[in-house]
Amino acid sequence: MTSWLSRPLAKVIFLAASLSASVANAAPPQTAAPPSGTVKSTHGAWSIICDTPAGATSEQCVMMQNVVAEDRPEMGLSVVVLRTADNKAEILRVLAPLGVLLPNGLGLNVDGKDIGRAYFVRCFQDGCYAEVILEKPLLDTLKNGTSATFIVFQTPEEGIGIPVDLKGFAEGFSALP
Repeated sequence: MTSWLSRPLAKVIFLAASLSASVANAAPPQTAAPPSGTVKSTHGAWSIICDTPAGATSEQCVMMQNVVAEDRPEMGLSVVVLRTADNKAEILRVLAPLGVLLPNGLGLNVDGKDIGRAYFVRCFQDGCYAEVILEKPLLDTLKNGTSATFIVFQTPEEGIGIPVDLKGFAEGFSALP
């Protein structure tokens, strides 16, 4: 697989940990529970969720979907799309549970086409994050696709495919403040 990181990792923009905590900590992938914050709108399988993190001066919003592997209920992901605070970039952040094999990264397949892998950038108590800047080719693929499969690994040979419904992705992305 080729990397779906089209810019060096140093170019990935990290948002304040408070946004991650306010959105992701409340929605551990294993349970796919609703995150904290207010659901502003729903677009197909995606929800726009807004919250004001501690210390922030304004509300921050993300588009997200929690998913669980069909045959492995303990293996779930939180898939989050957000705009950076300066509105200069959009980021796709995927939270995988602890215990995934980090060197293999996170695979992505959209409508049967292999997109490549992104690498995990950081782990916290709630899981490990893979994060990429959503540049136009990847964004267009997600907007025009019908289904994606994110692949995590528990061993070098064992990939676990977790389906993500892309219905409503384009509309939700357009509605993301």
